[in-house]
Amino acid sequence: MSDETPEIASVIGTPLPLEPELDEARKELVRLIGRLTDGQDGTVETTVPGLSVYCISKPDGPKHAMQTPALGLIAQGSKRIMVGDDIYVYDPMHYLVSSVDLPVCGQVRVTSEREPYLGVRLELAVDEIGELIRHERLPAKANAPASRGLYVNRIAMPVLEPVLRLLRLLETPEDVPIMAPLIQREILYRLLVNGEGARLRQIALQDSHTQRIAKAISALRLNYAQSLRVEDMARAVHMSVSSFHHHFKAVTAMSPLQYQKQLRLQEARRLMLLTGAEVATAAHNVGYESPSQFAREYGRMFGAPPLRDRRRWLGEAGNDVMGAASREAA
Repeated sequence: MSDETPEIASVIGTPLPLEPELDEARKELVRLIGRLTDGQDGTVETTVPGLSVYCISKPDGPKHAMQTPALGLIAQGSKRIMVGDDIYVYDPMHYLVSSVDLPVCGQVRVTSEREPYLGVRLELAVDEIGELIRHERLPAKANAPASRGLYVNRIAMPVLEPVLRLLRLLETPEDVPIMAPLIQREILYRLLVNGEGARLRQIALQDSHTQRIAKAISALRLNYAQSLRVEDMARAVHMSVSSFHHHFKAVTAMSPLQYQKQLRLQEARRLMLLTGAEVATAAHNVGYESPSQFAREYGRMFGAPPLRDRRRWLGEAGNDVMGAASREAA
């Protein structure tokens, strides 16, 4: 992967020190993740549904992926994520929340080889968010207009502490089936009432603009290879074309056509790298009729023409890392 995105590839400085209580909690997070990964690079899917931990000691170039609804925390290192033209940075001082499916480009950074990137990802269930926001005792929040489906907040103990308890729970597997859902619900509650929680509420708020755009995104992800008619998408979610365009870009930082293009190119790359599909086959399967247009757009997004990119990955990367093209970003 070439550094086609200089903002993503730039060096990230050492974060400012955390407050003592938060720093002690971060150190425990480092220990818990280190125990689960056993110091080995890679992703560990835990026995808690939707909870994963990461260890990366030698990060490489920017990676394109699909960011799905999730909470992301970092114990060591930092990460930049680009959504459209927007750049988000998070580190041990911040957490990231995504509420809709977004094509992103991200890059991990470490301060030294002795301190690998260590992170946690917890999937967020939109239906559970909906249950919580309908609770009569949930503190009231002003309704927010449709806005980015991804944001970064300053970390605080009310969010970090239940995440630690969820990780500690893995040491007593017999408690996971009963206790994990309770702690996950607490984490959702904390996200809803802290910082930019109003944005998260919008994704599950009946008939909000954000929820309508989320429905359109789901339909687009299922039918990305088909010709896109924005008029039909707007009609399906009961919005005017102009309103649909405005709110779609507010949530995703890109137009519906740009979103579809990124979906197609990411899927084409996954087909070539993961299944060994030929370039022409991958292009056709994702809806491209013009091979030259596919090659042009692929090269702009991934920094190399599709055939060269495919050969490089299949020849140098090997099967162990092919799946990197389809992993979530948080």
